[in-house]
Amino acid sequence: MILSDKAILEAIDKGDILLEPYDRSCLGSNSYDVHLSKHLATYTDRVLDAKKHNKIEHFEIPEEGYVLEPGINYLGSTIEYTETHTTVPFLEGKSSVGRLGIDIHATAGKGDVGFSNYWTLEISVKQPVRVYEGMPIGQIIYFLVEGEILTPYNVKGSAKYNDKTHLPVESMMWKNHF
Repeated sequence: MILSDKAILEAIDKGDILLEPYDRSCLGSNSYDVHLSKHLATYTDRVLDAKKHNKIEHFEIPEEGYVLEPGINYLGSTIEYTETHTTVPFLEGKSSVGRLGIDIHATAGKGDVGFSNYWTLEISVKQPVRVYEGMPIGQIIYFLVEGEILTPYNVKGSAKYNDKTHLPVESMMWKNHF
């Protein structure tokens, strides 16, 4: 079941959902809009290796915007820091963003109960498109969980993305054993 705007507000009041900064005008009927931060990153190597720590180079979106190009895997981040303690957050693109040919996540649209961080976006584009810091980039939808959570993400020992950072974070696949 997806939380309604009223249920999201109640969860915020109870401390089950945290959004910083919070702006009531970003609350939709059943989602909350998040915005692109000024921080982007790209991988330094053309060929990525799933067993290797692939390095990224961080840069900032200038005031006049930045043109994203097809064929490049951009990592971005949200302005908003979020915490979800009793629901599963899903990050989806906004239709206006999709209509510009921007995908904001390749596969990782779902967070876990206990996720407490900024969202790293896996951005790709169909054609060149100029983006700006602060533009609406996605929306978080909250799903109820049935049953007790034994290990929230923010205390899970094997969680690879618990370090709080406003910067986009590269893949940590290399930390898996395979």
